[in-house]
Amino acid sequence: MTDSMSYIDHGNGGLPSCMSVRQAPVPRPQKGEVLIQVAYAGINRPDIFQRLGAYPPPPDASPVLGLEVSGTIAAVHTDVTDLHVGDPVCALVPGGGYAEYCTAPASHCLPVPADLTLAEAAALPENYFTVWSNVFERGALQAGENFLVHGGAGGIGYTAIQLAKAFGAKVFTTVTGAAQVNAAVQLGADVVLDYTTQDWADEIRKIVGRRGLDCVLDFVGGPYIQKNLNLLTRNGRLVQIAFLQGAKVELDCLAILTRNLTFTGSMLRPRSVEEKAAIATALHEKVWPLFAEKKLKVLIYAVFDLAQAQKAHELMESATHIGKILLRVHG
Repeated sequence: MTDSMSYIDHGNGGLPSCMSVRQAPVPRPQKGEVLIQVAYAGINRPDIFQRLGAYPPPPDASPVLGLEVSGTIAAVHTDVTDLHVGDPVCALVPGGGYAEYCTAPASHCLPVPADLTLAEAAALPENYFTVWSNVFERGALQAGENFLVHGGAGGIGYTAIQLAKAFGAKVFTTVTGAAQVNAAVQLGADVVLDYTTQDWADEIRKIVGRRGLDCVLDFVGGPYIQKNLNLLTRNGRLVQIAFLQGAKVELDCLAILTRNLTFTGSMLRPRSVEEKAAIATALHEKVWPLFAEKKLKVLIYAVFDLAQAQKAHELMESATHIGKILLRVHG
């Protein structure tokens, strides 16, 4: 293994053009960690926010962009006994994914699911950790419930559609354009609404009536928050994971009392190693078998070489993609 590696440096941040390939020493795994030779790294919206300076990494995390990778174990700390050099894995990482080598807590690594490639495996960690912890743990989604996820064509959205369907929910989603509508239908969404041509809240109300929605996963925020709350049934749950259209809004919160609603949310990156390890265990036990049963599939929209990180970010910011965007490192 070489002592130096290529990685993407975003300097002081700014437009996608601020990113360039630089050289740095290969990191060494610390207690409880492994070193992964990265095959592919996933592109996620938090990467965009970090590049812009709006989502700083935790103090103990790598400042390099990248929250999920796939690859092979290149080294392990002496206290790691359940992973070995050469093992193929995918992993949720606190940073450092846009590089040839990346460290990760061993407890945040998962085996590559049956019949999936390393490219497909790189598209899993950030989406599945986020959806499982927010929809099924925090949002307590149950079979037979009505579930709405906004942005059904993106990584979080298409993952949420599939998992909610796999566990027996009726799924509503919002997307933009005919191609995204078709993709969401193919993924199993029961009701797909194009928010650029339809009033999604009115359309959902026509369908669910007084029954309402049981759970909503939203990253839009802004005016969507009140509409989401208005659609929730008694004991409904709104789970907020981002605020693309703003976090400061004026709300009529009476329904929270009268219908016993829950308005909650979370961020994945700041959670403790132990919390994320528990999510990884739940995914391995309850979700990973669904890949072998062919109940889940991975949508990869585009793959760029590491040096093309700028193009990958430009595509992510365009919001025209369906599925995941990846960087190829050693793949």
